[in-house]
Amino acid sequence: MPADLELNLTLYPSPLLRRVAPVVKTFDESLKNTAANMLEVMYKSGGVGLAAPQVGLGLRLLVINETGDREKTEEELILVNPTITGRKGENTLHEEGCLSFPDIYAEVSRPDACTVKAQDVTGAALNLELTGFLSRIVQHELDHLEGILLVDRMSAGDKLRNRAALQDLVDTYKQGL
Repeated sequence: MPADLELNLTLYPSPLLRRVAPVVKTFDESLKNTAANMLEVMYKSGGVGLAAPQVGLGLRLLVINETGDREKTEEELILVNPTITGRKGENTLHEEGCLSFPDIYAEVSRPDACTVKAQDVTGAALNLELTGFLSRIVQHELDHLEGILLVDRMSAGDKLRNRAALQDLVDTYKQGL
């Protein structure tokens, strides 16, 4: 991907969000640039995490900064080819939002902690023990790599509560076709 290619958020119900992202095999300058561009989109959109499918890219790539503060670059986490190798703790309900579902929130049940195996942008192996908010963000973004969306995790009550906003996204998408 060229460094100057502008990335834009992909919104529900785009079929791009339902695709399972393929494994990244090439670790080069292009991958680093893509991750940097994704971080920029995430910050501009007010997010704390972003998966490549959310900007229309078929890559197993996540960018995260749990603070959402672009000045805190030490908090940035870039994960290539991540997989959850273990889940720990009790499942707890917490409200989640998603950049592909603007202004829509739902209570989602996830384990408190997870173990993740991934690579960095150079291809070096990473093994992470994550807890709390960071664990939740990674689990949410990993869902995107499998084509699983916030709407799939919503309870019937949350779907009903968000029905009008979800329909607005569908209508806007159809108008763009």
